[in-house]
Amino acid sequence: MAEDAKVPKHVGIIMDGNRRWAKANGMQSIQGHAKGVEVLRTITEHAAKSGVEFLSVYAFSTENWRRTEEEVGFLMGLFVKSLAKYLEELHQQNVRLMMLGSRDGLSDNLLEAWEKAAEKTKNNTGITLATCWNYGGQQEIIDGVKDLVGQGLDVSKLTPETFESFLYGGSAVPPVDYVIRTSGEQRSSGFMLWRAAYAEFYAVDKLWPEFSEADFDIALAEYATRGRRFGS
Repeated sequence: MAEDAKVPKHVGIIMDGNRRWAKANGMQSIQGHAKGVEVLRTITEHAAKSGVEFLSVYAFSTENWRRTEEEVGFLMGLFVKSLAKYLEELHQQNVRLMMLGSRDGLSDNLLEAWEKAAEKTKNNTGITLATCWNYGGQQEIIDGVKDLVGQGLDVSKLTPETFESFLYGGSAVPPVDYVIRTSGEQRSSGFMLWRAAYAEFYAVDKLWPEFSEADFDIALAEYATRGRRFGS
């Protein structure tokens, strides 16, 4: 991050409020999720123009499997359809796509769609959009420990820098500088527990489908006023 510009390199967004927005507008929950995808597309483009290099978004948590079978099925299908709809456009805009999360329980067609998107955009040099899908911060750490032990590494010599390479996405994912959460809630919900250790947090009352480019600008302006000390 350029210190003079005060623009966070990595912004994480907890996209909360799709279902509440739908209910408030007399719609089904699935319509709120569909609207949320449209907003994400807009915010991704705007974040890139604002100088953000890495945008990670909390899309589907490991706890979201507890929702109804109908809603989970819709979300899985929406993810695949959204990739197909926006992939070429995002590629043309030089966006690199990543998925962070556990692959356990995900359908073959979803994984194939994501692998296609990641492969197509892997050499793009613009903003990286990392979708946290089937993601849990505690599960990420557990999976990292399993991988580390499985490779027979000497844990007595383990450092934070070494362990970070075993998190989802490895060294390709930088530490989170700024976490934005919509809907007025003020909790992390397990989002980026390791990488957001020194992140600044910002909560906005608007539900995710209402979140606009202007709201993102306000959030960035607030970040510019923060004095980050990293424990010092």
